Amino acid sequence: MKTLKIGIFGAGRGADIAANFQLLGCEITAICDFHEERRKNAVKRLGEGITEYADFDSFIEHDMDAVVLANFFHEHAPYAIRCMEKGIHVYSECISNGTMAEGVELIRAAEKYPDVVYMLAENYPQMIFNREMHRIAKSGVLGKILYAEGEYNHPGDPNDINFKRTYTYFTKHWRNYIPRTYYITHSLGPVMRATGATPKTVTAFASFAPVEGDVPNASQCGDRAAVIMTQNDDGSIFRITGCAAFGGHHNAYRVCGTEGQIENLRGMGAKIMLRYNGWSKPEGENEVQMYDPAWNDPDEEKIVKSGHGGSDYLTCRVFLESIRDGRQPEHPYNVYAAVAMSSTAILAHRSMLENGKPYEIPDFTKEEWKKQYENDRAIPYYLTDGTPPDIPCCSHPDYKPTEQQMKRYLELFGE
Repeated sequence: MKTLKIGIFGAGRGADIAANFQLLGCEITAICDFHEERRKNAVKRLGEGITEYADFDSFIEHDMDAVVLANFFHEHAPYAIRCMEKGIHVYSECISNGTMAEGVELIRAAEKYPDVVYMLAENYPQMIFNREMHRIAKSGVLGKILYAEGEYNHPGDPNDINFKRTYTYFTKHWRNYIPRTYYITHSLGPVMRATGATPKTVTAFASFAPVEGDVPNASQCGDRAAVIMTQNDDGSIFRITGCAAFGGHHNAYRVCGTEGQIENLRGMGAKIMLRYNGWSKPEGENEVQMYDPAWNDPDEEKIVKSGHGGSDYLTCRVFLESIRDGRQPEHPYNVYAAVAMSSTAILAHRSMLENGKPYEIPDFTKEEWKKQYENDRAIPYYLTDGTPPDIPCCSHPDYKPTEQQMKRYLELFGE
């Protein structure tokens, strides 16, 4: 396979991803970011000879085989479509579409350009414990899968100025407007991969607990967590969060079947607990097993050097394998699964705003669903062009940070 030329759109998280593509033998040929300091730092980290761009219109004309989309969380779909139109493969971070209409447009573009590989760059399914859960679930020893849980729980110190300076550095930044259901792929992606299921109906509720005290704060969402339930296409049920902020930091997953269950243990690193009932355990197995899973991968030396517990390298490798093999990635990385995840995030938020009203997740392989949502552009964020949000981001729509919190934030960062 020839050396692939890869461009990076978004120099912050994009630089981390680029380093893994370099480990995999790719050439990082161009980088685009409107923020000059971030762009310069990325080039310094990745090596000389990378062409810099401050605008996407110029960047997209560069000679590239693939583009990493690591720009603002809610604005990937339009750029993905422009890449597809030019025959450039797409590796898209986090949610694939910020609106339901964008989901329709993204799938229509993918169907129009089937030779362009589109992949959702969701890395958490490749964490070592989630790989093990996938292996065990697929082996069949758990029986028919009935239920799974996914919790991405990431509380933050409200006094952490450095975090705010890096991640929420102006008042209209997307992180200051993110509903608790939207950052969903780290919770939903691993259980979708482990089980093979796709959500079909969603309902959600929020836990409202605004940040208190004299701290710099411009967040327009006072919710700490959203608990999301889905009924899936195989009859199973998921209980997941978006990005939650309760208790201690953890990433926790559990898959339960008719014959047994497997989970990673909170606060115990990558340790797995695999449990059966006495009457249903496989012959020769213990009823309860606790162990540290192994990578069992020829690239282990490179894997352990990469970010997010090795998952960054492995997710990049899945993308390159798809390009090499001339096929779209498997579930849950392909465009249909990506849009299903993003639609679950969007419609879960609407459910939350309507006291848990169930929403059916559209099947965008079908034209009638595309027609229903092709003009649905409701969004809780400001767009880069200044367009304001048209739906609230919080379960309490009138919530605002206190005057003192905003004053302290503006003293640090301005508008």
